[in-house]
Amino acid sequence: MNTTNKPIIGITMGDPASIGPEIAVKALLNPAVYELCNPILVGDADVFRDITERLALNALINPVQAVDEAKFELGTVDVYDLANVDLAQLTFGEISAMAGEAAFASVKTVIELALADKIDATVTGPINKKSINEAGHHFAGHTEIYAHYTNTKKYGMLLVEDQMKVIHVSTHVSLRQACDLVKKDRILEVIELLHNGLISLGETNLKIGVAGLNPHAGDSGLFGTEDDEEILPAVLEAKRRGFDVEGPVPADTLFSKAATGYYGGVVAMYHDQGHIPFKLTGFKWNAEKKQMDSVKGVNITMGLPIIRTSVDHGTAFEIAGKGVASPDAMVLAIESAVRLSKERKSERAKERQLV
Repeated sequence: MNTTNKPIIGITMGDPASIGPEIAVKALLNPAVYELCNPILVGDADVFRDITERLALNALINPVQAVDEAKFELGTVDVYDLANVDLAQLTFGEISAMAGEAAFASVKTVIELALADKIDATVTGPINKKSINEAGHHFAGHTEIYAHYTNTKKYGMLLVEDQMKVIHVSTHVSLRQACDLVKKDRILEVIELLHNGLISLGETNLKIGVAGLNPHAGDSGLFGTEDDEEILPAVLEAKRRGFDVEGPVPADTLFSKAATGYYGGVVAMYHDQGHIPFKLTGFKWNAEKKQMDSVKGVNITMGLPIIRTSVDHGTAFEIAGKGVASPDAMVLAIESAVRLSKERKSERAKERQLV
């Protein structure tokens, strides 16, 4: 297979007790993935070998110690092997410091590979935050890990699925704290991150809708003052800077318009305000089978010096090891990473021409 000019995408294992290893291998059994890129998994090769054999997946696990040792051939799953999981101590669906340490190490390693230009983009599988913290790594999630190890101060979580694109002012904090984080400067920062993200994704609709925090966007101060005192001034300043933006728009109408493509993207004030409508769009529950038929949605961290996309679902401990996990979101995350890496390469080529 000709691998010339294809971006190399590093994909983390996720929590080894979760569906992470399963969806990673399943995604790499999709021929379309190899048409787009050269994928390499980062984690414990024995974990990937175990899930492959357990679920009778038609793949050969190829452990490597360097990216340039990878074969990048369909049917052969290259694994940058960290050899840090004792399978005898691993139980599907169980929180443990060992699993947390292994998951954390795969994330830290893929960041290092990207910073060293060994890979073109990173994709992350689901981690369990409690396991990570039990291993002694006190981060709220992937986004914070990436920000720390890339020394990034201004960043945001952008969710992408079809026409719905949502970025957040705050994410992994309590609801009480989230209200206190609704500040003009942060909202302005996130509007700019979303604008740049839409351009990076090749979108032409750059109209941004900004959600209100309170019911009816505060209703002129009757239900809270944050909308008038923090959100509106941010929107007005963003307009002054040339952004196509409107708000604060009551959240109960903003997302119905966003789902139709009226907005190129929207700014949510806190985690669940953005995640609930987003997952209603991309997650399809089968009531009869009592499982998800499809789990779609990509999480992109904006503002980083490297590319990071991720599945926008959790570890799904309850179905780990059962062979029913869908790789849809992982394939979409890989596709988004490829698109972003090509856009970044194009931008750098233009910059060199201008020098």
